[in-house]
Amino acid sequence: MKEQSYVINGINVVLKKNSKAKNISISIQPFKGVRVTVPRYATYKQALSFVNHKMKWIESKYTKIKLTEAKYSEFKIDTAFSTRNHQLIIQQKNIEKINSNIKDGKIIVNLPFYERIEKIEIQKFIRSKIEEAWRLEAKEILPVRIEKLAKENKLNYNKLTIKNTRSRWGSCSYNNNINLSLHLMRLPNHLIDYVLLHELAHTKIKNHSKKFWDFLDEISNYKGRILDKELKEHSLRIY
Repeated sequence: MKEQSYVINGINVVLKKNSKAKNISISIQPFKGVRVTVPRYATYKQALSFVNHKMKWIESKYTKIKLTEAKYSEFKIDTAFSTRNHQLIIQQKNIEKINSNIKDGKIIVNLPFYERIEKIEIQKFIRSKIEEAWRLEAKEILPVRIEKLAKENKLNYNKLTIKNTRSRWGSCSYNNNINLSLHLMRLPNHLIDYVLLHELAHTKIKNHSKKFWDFLDEISNYKGRILDKELKEHSLRIY
């Protein structure tokens, strides 16, 4: 058996063997719960002992994860949700398989009558279509905006890439290639501009030294540090 499940202090814990793992490790993520990776040489008994030893940490982390899960949007048939330029429309139809279409300012998700919209797989499908709409909007808006800000501040970047990144809003490489997250489309305009200016500032100063923040303040009308604090109030992973 490669996987075993246990309920410990009311928490479902899944132990799974992994031939590539070198150590027993614990992962706790939203909607995935507690998963324990067990190396080939270790026993499930040893893994359980490790879990029990870490139980206080697991309970603390698990509580925070459940609070995070509660912040996620749960989409229903009548959920009102819009991106910048698209409105989400979920409708049930006499069809065999879920499908979607993004056009004319609408994200249309067609759901078979027999499917339960609460299912995690359906929720993920809806989110993926919303992210497709954000990608379309990002490709339309961000290149134009960053080009304008670069010219205004006499800054040059090499290549611009837009990805479905959930770790950072943006980044700038040593070669001045700028990567932006399509999730910038969830931010108000002034914070989008802040992220773009932040990455453009890195084309000149590669670190986060005082010199960098002073320069960013200069090109952001002395709002850089204030906007950075405001940006931290937004989560890349939750919507």
